[in-house]
Amino acid sequence: MAALLRRLSGLGLPVSPAVRPALTKPAQHRFLSAPSQVRCNPQGAGTAFQHDPVDGVPSMVTAIPGPNTVKNTAELTQIMDAQNIPFFVDLEKSSGNYVTDVDGNRLLDLFCQISSLPIGYNHPDLIAVAKSQESVLNIVNRTALARHPPGGYAAEVKETLMSVAPKGMTEVMPMMCGSCANENAFKCVFMWYMNKTRGGAGFTVEEETSCMVNMPPGASNLSILSFRGCFHGRTLGALSATRSKALHKIDIPAFDWPVAPFPQLKYPLDKFAAENRAEEQRCLAETKSLMAEWSDKGMAVAGVITEPIQSEGGDHHASTEFFTELRKITREAGAAFVVDEVQ
Repeated sequence: MAALLRRLSGLGLPVSPAVRPALTKPAQHRFLSAPSQVRCNPQGAGTAFQHDPVDGVPSMVTAIPGPNTVKNTAELTQIMDAQNIPFFVDLEKSSGNYVTDVDGNRLLDLFCQISSLPIGYNHPDLIAVAKSQESVLNIVNRTALARHPPGGYAAEVKETLMSVAPKGMTEVMPMMCGSCANENAFKCVFMWYMNKTRGGAGFTVEEETSCMVNMPPGASNLSILSFRGCFHGRTLGALSATRSKALHKIDIPAFDWPVAPFPQLKYPLDKFAAENRAEEQRCLAETKSLMAEWSDKGMAVAGVITEPIQSEGGDHHASTEFFTELRKITREAGAAFVVDEVQ
């Protein structure tokens, strides 16, 4: 793993936690189909990676889903929900920017396995690293990193994750996925806030007893503020902060946490500077008002979570000034400020 992380860092790519697992949804797929042997060769097209196929073009030999995908889907459906699978991948034949399915169709892959393959399929450098003795040992002997990490782990983390850390970020806690990272961030926020509230004192007997039945004061009445359109994951706590699609949230119990408006900017930016500034000020004012409202309800906002760019929520951006002022609001309120990855 360390060698793999070093290789990614050496390629100038940020290393992030594994991508959030996608959950199934009750919807029908609309599959694309194409005549056999259809090929697309855009004039002047090149390849982004040296390990792209030699001709570097898509090639369709069956409809999608093809017969082999249909067969695989039928088999998988017997043991799990497979309705969201458009095709099964032939990993051995996939290369670079191009994914090949089990029916031999080759497509330009803009999905990249939910952005988890930033340098494409079967990168030769990563394959070489994966074959190393160091990688074999780490795969075969999965250590509990918080208890018994392998020797040299600190140096490896510094060489990899910390080498691409944002300015001012001096610590890291590796997590399994993005949603897990947010869950952990929320817990850290709540524990930090309550420790600050207690003045560093230890837990009372009442707190220790009441938390075991999910009641205050042990189970604190705190909240996390997020923004309309945001996506922070599908695990239970993160889902309470997610506001992008009803499909993610429907039927799932959720915490009573506040949601603020995210700026809806007009473009081009230079022609709508005054309007956009007013929109951002409106969102900031409502954020501040909501934090006060939840505090009055006895559910103080312990932390605010936001995305630099809302991707799942519809490609929404805000200015540097907006986030700077948002950070100022959280600091003045004594709340934590959590910045989530872009998905």
